[in-house]
This record gives sequence, structure tokens and C-alpha cells, in this order.
Amino acid sequence: MNANSLIIVGIILVIFGIFLIFAGSIMGMFTKTKESTEVKTGGVIMIGPIPIIFGSDRGMAIIGFLMAIILMIVAYILFYRV
Repeated sequence: MNANSLIIVGIILVIFGIFLIFAGSIMGMFTKTKESTEVKTGGVIMIGPIPIIFGSDRGMAIIGFLMAIILMIVAYILFYRV
């Protein structure tokens, strides 16, 4: 895969992500919600090979940990393949 095709794939993924955010916000305006909703958040910040994992509860932190492992494997495959 050459550099031009990687750039095109990256641009397509960014556009697709923006479309998903837009579609989710439109769908959120038209759906009824319960009186009390519970929001759970979590994420992973990769600084080099070191992941910083955060979450609002234990389940989200575990999901963030699994995401970090997947990101490290993908980075290893992309940068250190033979």
C-alpha cells in the first residue's frame, strides 16, 4: 500500500467519523429519553508506547485497557513489520 492510498483512506475515515457524529446528534434530537439517564465515559491517550487510561467507572476503564492493548498491537504491526 503506497502513501497516497493511505492518505485517501485516512481522509475517508475522518469524513465517515464526522458523518457519524452528525447522524448521532440528529438521531438524539428526535428520540425520547428517560427522566434520568446515566452517562459513562472512558478513553485512552497514547503517549508513545505508554497508555493513559481513564474512565468514569470500572467497566469503562477495562474497555479502555482493552482498547490500549489493541492500539499497541496495531502500532507494532504497522511500524515494526518485516
